[in-house]
Amino acid sequence: MKFLPLRFLWLPLRGVIRLLLALLILFEEWGWEPLARQLARLAQWPPLRRLEAAIGRLPAYGALAVLLLPALALLPVKIGALWLIGSGRAGLGLILIVLAKLLGTAVLARLFSLTRPALMQLAWFARGYQRWSLWKAGLLGWLHASWVWRQARAMRRLLRLQWRRFRQA
Repeated sequence: MKFLPLRFLWLPLRGVIRLLLALLILFEEWGWEPLARQLARLAQWPPLRRLEAAIGRLPAYGALAVLLLPALALLPVKIGALWLIGSGRAGLGLILIVLAKLLGTAVLARLFSLTRPALMQLAWFARGYQRWSLWKAGLLGWLHASWVWRQARAMRRLLRLQWRRFRQA
């Protein structure tokens, strides 16, 4: 019989990885819609409205290229943030990373809403998006069913109730 010590390490590590991925996706989901709405308000400005209309008319691979632009544009900013962290300015670097993440999420959400019809014309993209959506739903379902999530929700309800009582007093 073979003893697999790595298997004993993988099982708890897999749970931690799943939790971190679920929290990252949850953060993205939390910001996706509100940030996209904020950018949509900015798009009422006529030059941005024309730019969005042009983006909406792009063919599939053009839409894919436009969708990749935020990641490429923010790469130097993230490298700069890592440089700041490495040079002893960790707080400033972390703030820069968080701001880049928020801006990137907002722009990506808006661009995806504009380019989604064209992207779904690519069979491989549509299949990948469907798989991603199912995987994400399963992961978030696992998170929502977890003991930690249920306890956090109960604590949140309790804190809201106590806050209401405090404000009424």
